[in-house]
Amino acid sequence: MDSVSETLVLAGLFAVVAALYGSVGHAGASGYLAVMALVGVAPERMKPTALVLNIVVATLATYNFRRAGVFYPRSLVPLVVGSVPFAFVGGSMAATAPWYRPLLAVVLVVAVLRLVTRRPGGAEVDAPPPHVPWPAGLVLGSGIGLLSGLTGTGGGIFLTPVVVMAGWATIRQSAGLSALFILVNSIAGLAGNLAQAPAPTLALAGLAAAAGLGGFAGSWVGANRLPERPMSVALAAVMLVAAGKLAFT
Repeated sequence: MDSVSETLVLAGLFAVVAALYGSVGHAGASGYLAVMALVGVAPERMKPTALVLNIVVATLATYNFRRAGVFYPRSLVPLVVGSVPFAFVGGSMAATAPWYRPLLAVVLVVAVLRLVTRRPGGAEVDAPPPHVPWPAGLVLGSGIGLLSGLTGTGGGIFLTPVVVMAGWATIRQSAGLSALFILVNSIAGLAGNLAQAPAPTLALAGLAAAAGLGGFAGSWVGANRLPERPMSVALAAVMLVAAGKLAFT
């Protein structure tokens, strides 16, 4: 596949991924990584590219969820304090290390499980604001931050199920928490990855624009609580194939 064809294919797929993930407050890094793995993008390009796209989509998702009143920056403080420095450290580690592909495969499998088991959000007008205790938030944030930096993801696929299962937030609230959490971790991860960060090019700008359009549309849908279950199942299948490709090739 030539570079122009690869860029067009990636742009279209990234827009779909961003729309799906944006609907649940995520930025789509694990989906971008799955698509790039299937297309055959070099590992050293995958991580920084996914982080750049994450920043674009997470910014738009944060904007839409904030407008919808699903925005809780104070609740994120313990998680962010723990995650940001570790995301920076993880981002500085080379994506070409031997453990990178197996680790990314595990991340994608976790993302698949998250997609196919997530319950649809409902009207949660009577729910109190989310509350994340400091000690647990620091520990959780540190672990997710390191993993997100290592793999080039924002950590939302891990944060959302934990805060819901722990009773710290409802499913809808977790979407608002995840959008901002992913944004700050992606910035920290890319900062740590500056040595490998892709130089701005027309192709990268086009990919970012495609992901941004998809992410804006998806997060608007998510902020208005419209369903996206069928797309979740379809994308989960693609990610599972990509995880197998990374683990066994």
